[in-house]
Amino acid sequence: MTVSRPIDAADALRITDRITQIRTTIPDSVRLIAVTKQVSIAAMRSAYAAGIRDFGESKVQEAATKQLALQDLTDITWHLIGHLQTNKAIKAVEQFDWIQSVDSLKLAQRLDALAEAQAKRPSVCLQVKILPDPNKYGFAIEELLKNLEFLDRCTHLHIAGLMVIPPYGLAPDQTRSAFEQARELAEKVRRQAGANLHLEELSMGMSDDYLLAIQAGATMVRLGRILFGDRQ
Repeated sequence: MTVSRPIDAADALRITDRITQIRTTIPDSVRLIAVTKQVSIAAMRSAYAAGIRDFGESKVQEAATKQLALQDLTDITWHLIGHLQTNKAIKAVEQFDWIQSVDSLKLAQRLDALAEAQAKRPSVCLQVKILPDPNKYGFAIEELLKNLEFLDRCTHLHIAGLMVIPPYGLAPDQTRSAFEQARELAEKVRRQAGANLHLEELSMGMSDDYLLAIQAGATMVRLGRILFGDRQ
């Protein structure tokens, strides 16, 4: 799907049916974020009509186009879930309620300064690599623990939790273990950190592994393909 591609009634019904079915597998306490990278505006409107209020985008520019087209839907919460370059940080603070992919101290400090300048306090998740993965961005565990003092000084950010994407190709028990390690890490940070690091949220679990993530304590799951079908 492209941003502008229309969908017919059958496509809209399939999206509604998928969302209805998936919701039966997700506890009310877990926030369902619809990942809409390369998903059309029409499909997003169908998801909204089916009750979705949280939309996750990977790219700042693509999100801006959709936000303009959907500005009549005033109760949408927008989540940035893709890697954020520092030169796009100012737009991210302007456009998003949540920035889930804060993957370095440098980026956190940049966002904190921008949030202060814009008189905003966006909610953020710290992206962590629970297991080594050269294909992913994020804090290594020891790096995160070492930088807690500096992160706690980012008082213009609401540092609300951790975001985790396990390496691809893991067996289910390995994926479950990674999610459990993320929960334990969040608990450890809460014990060690200052007042500004709440880390009550655990954003983890996608279309193939969200049930494992929920079992391990996820409070947010990020689902795309399972709701909208394969992207082109």
